Amino acid sequence: MLADNRAEPVEGCARIENLVAEILKTILPIFVIILLGWSLRRLDFMQEGFVKPANRLVYYVAIPAMIFREIAEAEFLQHFSLVLVAATLAPLILVALAGLILARGIKLERHRVGSFLQCSFHGNLGYIGLAVAFYFLGNEGFTRASILAGFVMLLQNFLAVVALSRFNKDPEQKVSTLSLVRRVLLNPVIISAMAGMAFSLLRLGLPVILDRSLRILSGMALPLALLVIGTSISFAQMRQQLRLTALIALLKLLLLPASGLILFYLLELHRVDYLPALILLASPSATVSYVMASEMAGDADMATAAISVTTLVSAVTFTLWLSLGS
Repeated sequence: MLADNRAEPVEGCARIENLVAEILKTILPIFVIILLGWSLRRLDFMQEGFVKPANRLVYYVAIPAMIFREIAEAEFLQHFSLVLVAATLAPLILVALAGLILARGIKLERHRVGSFLQCSFHGNLGYIGLAVAFYFLGNEGFTRASILAGFVMLLQNFLAVVALSRFNKDPEQKVSTLSLVRRVLLNPVIISAMAGMAFSLLRLGLPVILDRSLRILSGMALPLALLVIGTSISFAQMRQQLRLTALIALLKLLLLPASGLILFYLLELHRVDYLPALILLASPSATVSYVMASEMAGDADMATAAISVTTLVSAVTFTLWLSLGS
């Protein structure tokens, strides 16, 4: 009996070591490709004339094609949980409120508050979150993550537009309700996710030619997305905005996933269901945060720095949350 009792801690340690090794084998290759993208940009192999069209290709074509195909071919009701959706969305609102309180506490300039807030909850789901879900959880987990991503993007885009509209350089600048709705609903990932849900619910099978075409497009989505993310990393902006980006990283990479994980445990959700949600919540700040800050009179430099810092730090925090969540 004593020998058996001594064996249990050893087996437990072995399981933990295997889990951490599996997580590292997932996370490190993803960030190797991201850093490769940064290196290629520095060496002028990926110049601005290539990066912008590549980013549009990934954002508007490749990732939407991948998400649509995965959801359309899945049993939607088998992968959908209203409780899980609610538990995934609630932390976004919590962190948005916490960010607002923090921004007021440090007396952040008005035109910087909107960018500070959106970078604190607006996650890079399409480029990094779904990549981690795919490589760590496989097709089944990726499908669950894709369905959840549609709902998460709806809320985080809505909150981002509200934050940037409320806090910008021109207090008199107003954003119409129609414009707000358009900005939220015309996100290509949201459109592809909703279209995939409709196909799945209506049991509309994809024709073989369309299915294979989408499969080809899907194959380039994640590798190209990771390379493009690498080109957006700016160490100069990171140094200039270190204090604020550290606070953003605290909210985005620690408070947001921690809130979600606590809620998942309290609701007694199964790890198979909540791990895709945890990955989405743990994703770094979205690259589109820079675009939205530029277009809506926010602080684009802060957004660039936040994207760079949270992307690099998420290599560590992803490992942490996947270890705790698994």
